[in-house]
Amino acid sequence: MKIAFEDKTVVVTGAAHGFGRAIALAFADLGAKVWVCDLQESVKETAALCGGEARAFDLKDSSAIQAFAHEVLNEGPVDILVNNAGGVLGQVGQAIEKVSPEQWQSIFDVNVSGAFYLSQAFASAMKKQKFGRIINISSGAGLGISLTGIQAYASAKAALIGLTRQLAHELGPWQITVNCIAPGFVRSNPTTEKQWQSYGEAGQQALLENIALKRLGSPDDIAKGVLFFASDYANWITGQVLSIDGGK
Repeated sequence: MKIAFEDKTVVVTGAAHGFGRAIALAFADLGAKVWVCDLQESVKETAALCGGEARAFDLKDSSAIQAFAHEVLNEGPVDILVNNAGGVLGQVGQAIEKVSPEQWQSIFDVNVSGAFYLSQAFASAMKKQKFGRIINISSGAGLGISLTGIQAYASAKAALIGLTRQLAHELGPWQITVNCIAPGFVRSNPTTEKQWQSYGEAGQQALLENIALKRLGSPDDIAKGVLFFASDYANWITGQVLSIDGGK
């Protein structure tokens, strides 16, 4: 199976580290022009590694998203959008009675609203070229419960799956596919590393025992799923959720 992306332009969000960086590098290695964005300035390191363009801005800001999309489209059409940005924003699990409106909303904004506004910003251009790939990165938490115990995170990741299915039907007539990946637990960034350490030896072993392959995956495992959905091999696949979790 040969997959290549020469003459394709890709936008990857949340690309400062972890899944986003692995995805950006994977596309660049296969010939794509890559735009990467994140709130963190370290996204520029990702751009340097993949020979792409980086922009740092807050994905909770819809006007910043519009400005970014306008800049990208001025350079040419976008073929592939990977909505990877998300996370728990430093929050920890707590009783429902203690969750503030701001805590709830901020997680929804970065995990769902950002994906919606970016998809909205690039949809018209994809329709004009009658081609597009939108790949959303959800989580196993969107299909079950979250290991973090954070209600908003589990809810937002489930909402992203719903958005994937809805957009697949809306955009399908223009040959734009919209799919979703639900990763299992991967030690991919400082937040997940801290989470892993918090489990202790017994908790870590219990997590591994619940995985069919008895091991954790890597950001590259997630990137390979994204490459598949973006490739010609997935031409007739849309509205789907692929769990990449080692088997549950």
